[in-house]
Amino acid sequence: MDNGHANALARDWPAGISQVPFWVYQDPEVLREEQRRIFAGPVWHFLCLDVDIPALGDFRTSFIGDMPVIVVRGEGDRINAFENRCAHRGALIAFEDAGNVKDFTCVYHAWRYDLEGNLCSIAFQRGVNGKGGMPADFRMAEHGPRKLRVETIGGLVFGTVDPAAPSLEEFLSPPIAAKIRRVFNRKLEVIGRFTQVLPNNWKMYAENIRDTYHASLLHLFFTTFKITRFDQAGGVTISPDGAHHASATISKGIQTQSVYKDQGLRSDSDVFRLRDDSFLETEAEFGDDIQLQNVALFPTLMLQQLYNSVAVRQTVPRGVDSMDLHWTFIGFADDTPEMRRRRLRQMNLAGPAGYVSMEDGCIGNFVQRGAAAAAAEISVIEMGGRDAVSQDTRATEASVRGFWKNYRRLMEL
Repeated sequence: MDNGHANALARDWPAGISQVPFWVYQDPEVLREEQRRIFAGPVWHFLCLDVDIPALGDFRTSFIGDMPVIVVRGEGDRINAFENRCAHRGALIAFEDAGNVKDFTCVYHAWRYDLEGNLCSIAFQRGVNGKGGMPADFRMAEHGPRKLRVETIGGLVFGTVDPAAPSLEEFLSPPIAAKIRRVFNRKLEVIGRFTQVLPNNWKMYAENIRDTYHASLLHLFFTTFKITRFDQAGGVTISPDGAHHASATISKGIQTQSVYKDQGLRSDSDVFRLRDDSFLETEAEFGDDIQLQNVALFPTLMLQQLYNSVAVRQTVPRGVDSMDLHWTFIGFADDTPEMRRRRLRQMNLAGPAGYVSMEDGCIGNFVQRGAAAAAAEISVIEMGGRDAVSQDTRATEASVRGFWKNYRRLMEL
């Protein structure tokens, strides 16, 4: 770390990974360093789905941190990704979320790029009537947006800016890659999309989706309707570097009916009922008894299987106290009409107003507001110990500690 950055981020942080100072969510300089060390660092980031761009020239726009990105199907069925930035004056090259093109032309000065992101023509490059134009020694091959390495797993497209990043499979680790392939195991279809603006730092959501301790406490629906409870079997799988995790809840019976009531917790209610419980009817489709699996990939992706509802959540930082959350709900090409109806019904479990995840839309802001004057204080994440290893319980914060283990390594904090 050079002196300028070392001075900017020189703060007190307790040793280990079980205590986190609140300044890390609040300091704009930290966010700037995250862009450099994480989002432009040796990390793989979700870009889109393979089925989003099925044909030659199909594209989607995405983000890696604050970098706008174009993902496009090129020649030879190759997926290309490059920065959505004209090499001339920095304008966006593509404005739409998706579309189909033969090539890309910047609207500002009509500089044109092929499907690999190469600059291929410049308006009036030779001038007009012998006047103006680019210098004779100008070389288009020396100018263009940054290009990304691209790899896929389970129909999910990932990119990295850093040529020194490991392979995607190595980055994920075999245990986590297996958890992804368990669900994303055949051709996907998009059945719904939402974008949710959340008033909190992106790292608070990264913690939240790894926080198996809160799930059956905050979310009354989870506990009341026995979707995930601590008295059900399950646990967390954490990659060796701590970066990624997968949590699972097993559908087989409740072990102790009174474990929540004995502690007087609000999350176990005899009051709430469903008028139509067919909403929760499920069909085993993944060859096991896991009814809920959440896979969180560092830094900003979560893959969810909740009964037969499958979703991808992508986080985009928008400042120290704001983020966008992009939801994509997934079906499969071989779905029967009844299975598709079931998935569409169960979409109401998650999403911005989902019966389960609705509370997650506000809890990050509760933390952001509660800690507003506590930059020098710490968040304590010691449930289940002080390390970041796989456990056969969900009454733990091991996965949250894993996030901070990898974060501190990359940020050199």
